[in-house]
Amino acid sequence: MSTEEKPLDATEETAEETSDSSALKVIGWLSVGVAVTALGVFVGRKMCYRYKFNHRTPYDFYAEADEDAGEFGVGI
Repeated sequence: MSTEEKPLDATEETAEETSDSSALKVIGWLSVGVAVTALGVFVGRKMCYRYKFNHRTPYDFYAEADEDAGEFGVGI
């Protein structure tokens, strides 16, 4: 019984490195996917808000009024 350690075979080293690198790749791709999704949601909300702001109707200006603004722009 010797106390010397046997070096690992090339196949054992490769399998160990492959499992480590594949786990890191999966974690990396998942984090990239989550970041892209978050960025897409943020940009989408900004675009939707700007579209709604630029396409307002006269009723949006007087939303707090008690009566309908039926005569708006009629020229009376």
